[in-house]
Amino acid sequence: MLLGQYDHTIDDKNRLTLPARFRRAFVDGIVVTRGMDGCLYAYTRTDWDGLVSRRLATLDPLSKEGRRLQRFFFSAAAEGDLDKQGRVMLPAALMQHANLGREIVVAGVNDHLEIWDRAKWHEELAEVEGGAEDVAERFANRD
Repeated sequence: MLLGQYDHTIDDKNRLTLPARFRRAFVDGIVVTRGMDGCLYAYTRTDWDGLVSRRLATLDPLSKEGRRLQRFFFSAAAEGDLDKQGRVMLPAALMQHANLGREIVVAGVNDHLEIWDRAKWHEELAEVEGGAEDVAERFANRD
């Protein structure tokens, strides 16, 4: 399970050094793609394969929404391996999608990482913290 948030930077060659806590999980490779809400998602290869087989492969390619969601995730996905320093290169298109500057936050979200521009992360976190109780209450009332 991937947990915690870490302030990091992206170097001049668009490389992100993963926090040491997460590196062991990605020893067999990493898949980085567009994420929701203006961030990037990073999956281990195993978790990426699971997401594809459970959710993305089941989308109907004959529906407009299915095609769009498949394009969103697959067309920008980049596979790679961490180098000896635990770095991964972020393609320019992905950095542009998430409006990443040099200062970023890497957040563990169970089965994947989210990579955020640091200022945008703080905005998102303020919104999440302000509404978490309401969301929890709605989920609790479903039972």
